[in-house]
Amino acid sequence: MSQLIITIGQSSDKGVKAENEDSYGVYTPRDSLLDSKGIAAVIADGMGSCQQPKEASEYCVKGFFSDYYSTAESWSVKTSGAKVLTALNSWLYSKSRDDQAKSMVSTFSALILKSTTAHIFHAGDSRIYRYRQGTLEQLTQDHRVWVGTSQNYLSRAMGIDVHLDIDYKTLDVEVADVFIMTTDGVHDFVQDATLKQLLSQTIPADDICHSIVQRALTQGSQDNVTCQIIRIEDLPSRSANEVYNELTRLPFPPELEPGMEIDGYKIIREINASSRSQIYLVADIATGKLMVMKTPSVNFSDDLAYIERFYMEEWAGKRIYHPNVQVTYELQRPRHYMYFLLEYIEGPTLAEWINTHPVPEISTVTRIVEQIIQGLRAIHRMEMLHRDLKPDNILINNEGVVKIIDFGSIKVAGIAEIHSPVERMELLGTRQYTAPEYLLGLAANDQSDLFSLGVITYEMLTGKFPYGELLTKNINWKNINKLRYIPAISLNPMIPLWLDGALAKCVRSVQGERYETSSEFFHDLTHPNENFMQQHIPLLEKNPLRVWQVISTTLFIINLLLIYLLIS
Repeated sequence: MSQLIITIGQSSDKGVKAENEDSYGVYTPRDSLLDSKGIAAVIADGMGSCQQPKEASEYCVKGFFSDYYSTAESWSVKTSGAKVLTALNSWLYSKSRDDQAKSMVSTFSALILKSTTAHIFHAGDSRIYRYRQGTLEQLTQDHRVWVGTSQNYLSRAMGIDVHLDIDYKTLDVEVADVFIMTTDGVHDFVQDATLKQLLSQTIPADDICHSIVQRALTQGSQDNVTCQIIRIEDLPSRSANEVYNELTRLPFPPELEPGMEIDGYKIIREINASSRSQIYLVADIATGKLMVMKTPSVNFSDDLAYIERFYMEEWAGKRIYHPNVQVTYELQRPRHYMYFLLEYIEGPTLAEWINTHPVPEISTVTRIVEQIIQGLRAIHRMEMLHRDLKPDNILINNEGVVKIIDFGSIKVAGIAEIHSPVERMELLGTRQYTAPEYLLGLAANDQSDLFSLGVITYEMLTGKFPYGELLTKNINWKNINKLRYIPAISLNPMIPLWLDGALAKCVRSVQGERYETSSEFFHDLTHPNENFMQQHIPLLEKNPLRVWQVISTTLFIINLLLIYLLIS
């Protein structure tokens, strides 16, 4: 099984200046972070006119390495890099006394190599090139504004403004690709043709960097000169057999019965069984602690995509910590079978609660929704989508605490970036609660989970679904417009008009027309929104019984009149 391997070349010189204000570096993690975060290469050039250029560039490089590898493994490279750079920029900017006396400003260019993809972050006029099969391509754009023919200034850089505007792009990587990172003291004096000629040499990368730096100096560079080369020697790739051996290193558990013991856990009883998994109540024999054990279904013993997703469910659960999300435990002993352990929650599912509370108090519903939102935020903060939010996957314990459970359909942004020979399963939730974009094959986001929450809230208040049974049918581009929201007020006259408006907006069929955040939804759910007070709901939808009563009475009177006229 191959992995991401690079060779590095580096060279830097202060040139004619008294001090070298460039900073650079490459960091290759040795553990699982190599897969989840990748290899990072950074180059930075402190702006000479600021008060502390050397400190600024050093802070950018060291700070990025330190903070980037401390971000959540579930985050995408884009999210991790953007959050780290925003924080670094804020700190640098805070060191400036005023616009005329910038203390710490630096260019910044980073190359993140993760799986088979290169991610580039860039602000300023340092550069990143790619040399592939004799072709040199500049991957970054200089953020430099010229004033006349000889003067210019940086329009973008770290610490130059309170708001950071940084370029981000991705591109596929191939073995033998060479990435070249330079400061302006190099590329302003070494032409592309010369770079290509020097890069084509079959000598060590350090020697190539040294040649490029020396060429810049001989060409009259008046600045610090820095060059860094990253050559791709091998890329992570696994054959289907390798993946199979890795995923099946643990066998499926045998059929479990009450009283049986497995790895120090005693089976108490089966809680639930489906075609995809079994869930058991178990007790730790050593401590007596009650837990839930989830095991895979033998129906999928040879299905690599299923097994990979089973492991992913445990991986994701261990990285979410919140009182409103079921805990996934770290194992205290080696396991000999494929399973994982979860928090045992005594109490009904929300589906059972809905059945036993056909006419709930609105305040009770909003308290439940508030807790679901808190748990959902914890999931979304990890850049994960639940994708199967429904009443059966929400528990209410005996103290009234709401818990989101079941990550079998979860999508993790950071993991989705890692290449796998196994075709990843795109499991969709129950159709009644699934956002239309899933059914149309479109990209989903946090608003998709919010749609499911809106449906759940609607169901708690009415016992029905906002689109009736339409979402259970085949949804496509032709009939998506046939979805018509059924006003909740027509099913439950106790629902205020403004609350119905909040529900309607939360479950809009068009993703972009919904609430952007759960906090907006909850605010409108608990505070009258004047925009919704202006809505006019036809009487037929608001109170169909009253409409038909009026119609029947009118027809009866007309019939009496007709009879009278005929007799007279």
